[in-house]
Amino acid sequence: MKTSWRSASLAATAVSVMALTAACGSDNAPTPSSAAQNVGATAAAGGYGSVGAATSSPSTGAGNGYGADGQQAAAAEPAGQLTVANNPDLGKVLSDGAGLTLYRFDADTANPPKSNCDGDCATAWPPVPADDATAGAGIDKALLGEVTRTDGTKQLTVGGWPAYRYAKDVNAGDVNGQGVGAKWYALAPDGKKATLASLPGLSVKKDAKLGDIVVDKNGHTVYRFLKDKAWPKSVSNCLGDCAKKWPAVGIVSANDTKGVQKKGLMGFTRPDGVKQMTVNCWPIYTFSGDTAAGQTNGQGVGGTWYAVSPEGKPVGAPAE
Repeated sequence: MKTSWRSASLAATAVSVMALTAACGSDNAPTPSSAAQNVGATAAAGGYGSVGAATSSPSTGAGNGYGADGQQAAAAEPAGQLTVANNPDLGKVLSDGAGLTLYRFDADTANPPKSNCDGDCATAWPPVPADDATAGAGIDKALLGEVTRTDGTKQLTVGGWPAYRYAKDVNAGDVNGQGVGAKWYALAPDGKKATLASLPGLSVKKDAKLGDIVVDKNGHTVYRFLKDKAWPKSVSNCLGDCAKKWPAVGIVSANDTKGVQKKGLMGFTRPDGVKQMTVNCWPIYTFSGDTAAGQTNGQGVGGTWYAVSPEGKPVGAPAE
């Protein structure tokens, strides 16, 4: 009986996917239910918009490339008893004994643990010493470990990931390092990237200035590029350096969305081989200059980049 129910469910899902695919041309790729969203892991050093230009937060995208230019090397403060803070945009975030947010770096590895942040990088992102770190409430002490850095010091690891502070976080609860360079993310208590697990792959957020806009599973604003095409098939004209500044949103199951128009909600394969999601057949992106959930620093950049409405329209763009 279970096998029959599952077969029927899969068949229904396949029919739904085929219907969506036909809406934007037969060359487009289907939307597998098991696919995860790709929010991008790289950011360009320049071009296609100034990172942080429209935010009051400190600039995090220029200079030495680590997001804390001109900062002096911070003393290696002990971690103390680690705690779990509840952030409204990121959910449960790991903090040190002083309440400062801890981060992980995408260029590092967890198995085996290895830090690839030295020199200027370690000035902007001070490694957290492993010596006195203890697990507070809600933290599995078995996930705490250490890795020997190139200078011989011991750095705290969480779930295998080396842990860092951010030089621009000065107050308990600050998360100014979130998303910097699309490589730095706040740590969850289990060592994964902190995120609100309750957010679907794509959903709708009401922005104070723009109204209803689409956001990804991390709460980051989703954008459209006016130079793209939707018909007769989806075409992205943001490749190369542009794609580093504006990472393509990866495939999201239609069932993993909330409030977004289902028609034309599908995926396609770009010329560079990247699989990209669409809303109403229009390719969608995030912006490397949005370093925290809810930011809209990409809005209006170059007169060609705009947040996306639930119907796939470019919010605030000139009349098409």
